[in-house]
Amino acid sequence: MSEPEHTPSEQTEQHRAEPQEKEKRSPALIATAIALPVALVVGVIAAAAIAGRTPVTEPVGLGPVQAPAAQSAECNALMENLPEDMGDYTRAELRDPAPEATAAWQPSEGEPVVLRCGLERPPEFHQASVLNVVDGVQWFEISGAAQGIDASTWYAVDRGVYVALTVPNGSGPTPLQDASAAISASMPQKPLDPAPVPNP
Repeated sequence: MSEPEHTPSEQTEQHRAEPQEKEKRSPALIATAIALPVALVVGVIAAAAIAGRTPVTEPVGLGPVQAPAAQSAECNALMENLPEDMGDYTRAELRDPAPEATAAWQPSEGEPVVLRCGLERPPEFHQASVLNVVDGVQWFEISGAAQGIDASTWYAVDRGVYVALTVPNGSGPTPLQDASAAISASMPQKPLDPAPVPNP
């Protein structure tokens, strides 16, 4: 049985239909081709924006102080037991040259928490000084308010060496608690050795 013959007009209509189908698919292909690069660009921009909001912390610079016991076994043990985080504060790199037996923790914004080990007995610490006990460690506080400093320095005074922790005001109890835990795990308790009460 022979196939039906198409008239010239039918063949013309058939040839016209094929390009129309291709034209109908073309917008979808074009949209996909455009959408993919745009999505990639948007992703790159979003990643750059997030990276721009990530705080960049710089090394903390610490000046030298008198620390005759900085190389002691007690300080070495303490430095090995210090935590990486103290609440919202994260262990920071120290700028060279860094004093021995020191460490710092930085917040996302603001001043760092600073620990120094092996210091001399603070002159303000005497037999009538008020002490605070935190997790079994006796601390003596020296406020920086008189010097216009928005921080306090706490001295652990019941160990074989003196440890100082400088804490910005408003940082909460966690730094002192975490430092107390590290000190308790590293140093045995010793009798207090305060200076005599100064004459009035």
